[in-house]
Amino acid sequence: MFIAISIGLVGNAMTAAGATPVLEGADSETLIIQVASLLSQNGVIFAVIAGLILSGILAATISTADSQLLVASSSISQDLLQDTFHLRIPPHKSVWIARVTVILIAVVGVLMAFDPNSSVFEIVSFAWAGFGATFGPVILLSLFWKKTTHQGVLLGMLTGAAGVFVWKYLIRPFGGIWDIYELLPVFCVSIIVNIIVSHLTYTPDPDVENDFCHYMETVKKV
Repeated sequence: MFIAISIGLVGNAMTAAGATPVLEGADSETLIIQVASLLSQNGVIFAVIAGLILSGILAATISTADSQLLVASSSISQDLLQDTFHLRIPPHKSVWIARVTVILIAVVGVLMAFDPNSSVFEIVSFAWAGFGATFGPVILLSLFWKKTTHQGVLLGMLTGAAGVFVWKYLIRPFGGIWDIYELLPVFCVSIIVNIIVSHLTYTPDPDVENDFCHYMETVKKV
């Protein structure tokens, strides 16, 4: 965070001094590259510093990308196919499914990156809206409401996942009061769906309620 703020301040200073052009839209995400390019034109030492800056960007990008690819592949091959749909998949086939998943996701990412008007910030913002609206209500209700049911969780997650697309591409374009970041309204709808469905499908379970009460007492003591 400190490094990003520092680079932003340096970039603004360079822009104000006329050393770099004013960057707008998706071009604003090339600020670090512009700064590194400018540094590399001022001698060997500054060229080395520029190389270190670009190496840091690549290192952060690669470390994040490979971990997300591995998580996605294991989610498909293990969590979804085997744990959710209870499919019996031999280990060697599970490995191949994970590999194919990695390739497909990587191809989709490359295709998205080819769009010159695409913005990494907008893509990440939309992704976090999906995560927040899908899993946020589930986590909160599971921790603080003992009547949460798996039916409510499932429908709440489906509402959140589908709702971010509906709000962003069908409702938000109307503008005005509807031009709201999709996380907020979809989160509210998802949590309401979760509560209503949990109320309708709730059946008392003494073991679950005792565990929940024990957890809440532990939290209060902390």
